[in-house]
Amino acid sequence: MVGTVWLSHHFPGRSKQEMAAASPKPIHSRFEITKTEQEWRKLLTPEQFQVLRQEGTELPGSSPLNKQHGRGTFACAACDLPLFTSETKFDSGTGWPSFYEPIVGAIDTTIDTSFFMTRVEVHCHRCGGHLGHVFDDGPQPTGKRYCMNGVAMKFVPAQA
Repeated sequence: MVGTVWLSHHFPGRSKQEMAAASPKPIHSRFEITKTEQEWRKLLTPEQFQVLRQEGTELPGSSPLNKQHGRGTFACAACDLPLFTSETKFDSGTGWPSFYEPIVGAIDTTIDTSFFMTRVEVHCHRCGGHLGHVFDDGPQPTGKRYCMNGVAMKFVPAQA
């Protein structure tokens, strides 16, 4: 019960419009890049596999990407699709890399009803990998907080 109360403070509810815009859980075969579980396990570290393919969550504060403030792009660790630019990154104080806007066409969303709540889950558009969740408590101009697992992404510095 205490854990549920703690989680409820960090995962606020979603509006009806956003819930309607999110689709049900993805069918991974509908993505451009599909692999077997064995193929994904060979490609990804155990931590990446647990988050990207099994919808896990890394520990808050554990990602080096929290401290990544350089110019560049945050891409999917599984398929290299650019997901977020450094210009949209901000410190949300949650312990996970946060962004206020994805690159257009980079993500898909689904409804996540785990942990006794309803949230909007964020997936890579190309491979369907689980990235994190999006909430309504971010900064302007979008008011969104894309709270991402750092292990699900890699940073690609901008070319000079």
